[in-house]
Amino acid sequence: MQKKCPECGDKIVGRIDKKFCSDGCRNAFNNKINKDGKNLIRNINNRLRKNWRILENLNPEQKTKTTKTKLIEKGFDFNYFTSIYTTKAGTVYYFVYDQGYLPLENDFFALVKRK
Repeated sequence: MQKKCPECGDKIVGRIDKKFCSDGCRNAFNNKINKDGKNLIRNINNRLRKNWRILENLNPEQKTKTTKTKLIEKGFDFNYFTSIYTTKAGTVYYFVYDQGYLPLENDFFALVKRK
């Protein structure tokens, strides 16, 4: 009995455990299956990358202050960060990879870079 490719329906030639007729069909099949999940992950990664670039541009000296207004004007989204660091004193830093920010009084933020 000949096996058929689940993507295009062509006859499969080769190893007995081969599932697709070509790498192109295998990729197309798997891309269809994972499309929804990949879009979600891609969108989140793009948002994190944008936040990281904004923090990096505003923090060239690796420790500085900025305002919430400036962050928002540049497109920063406070809903996306990769980790939270709480000091022994209870101060909470939010990090986007190695770039972090600390909310201060009067809508100011301390920007830091983790080494």
